[in-house]
Order: sequence, then structure tokens, then C-alpha cells
Amino acid sequence: MTPEYVVNVGRQALEMMMLVSAPALLVALGIGLVVSVLQAATQINEATLTFLPKLIGVGITLVLVGPWMLAVLTDYIARTLTSVPAAISGN
Repeated sequence: MTPEYVVNVGRQALEMMMLVSAPALLVALGIGLVVSVLQAATQINEATLTFLPKLIGVGITLVLVGPWMLAVLTDYIARTLTSVPAAISGN
């Protein structure tokens, strides 16, 4: 197992984390931005007002995109686990 292999596995793990978490984070970011603009326009400064729309939006996103996320993660884990013997033997 070379240092390059370990760095490559770490890089792939970070890329996978960003890919899988992006839909939920982008929805939360978009909803937070819209609610913040509405709060600024109406001068309602309530910090808890953004919680429920974000919770609902992220929940809907996970229901819609969840199967894709699970498929991507399952494929990544399968590829990682099948490459372990080759990494240990040095091939």
C-alpha cells in the first residue's frame, strides 16, 4: 500500500462525501437565502423562522434523491472493499 494509494482513497472519499451531500446542502442554502430575503424585506427578525422550511425542504430532497444517494454510496463501498486485497498485496 503506497502513500499515493492512500491519498487517492482519501481524495475519492472526500469527493464522494461532497457529491452525496450536495443536494441536501444546496436545498438548505437556497431555502435559507429565500427566507433571509423575505425576512429582510418584511423586517421580521426571527432566527427560528428558517428552521421549519429548511427541515421540510431537506426532508423532501432526501425522499426524492435518497435512492440515488444510496446507490452511489453502495457502489463506492463495493468498489472500495473489492480493491482492499489488491491494495494489501501491492498489485
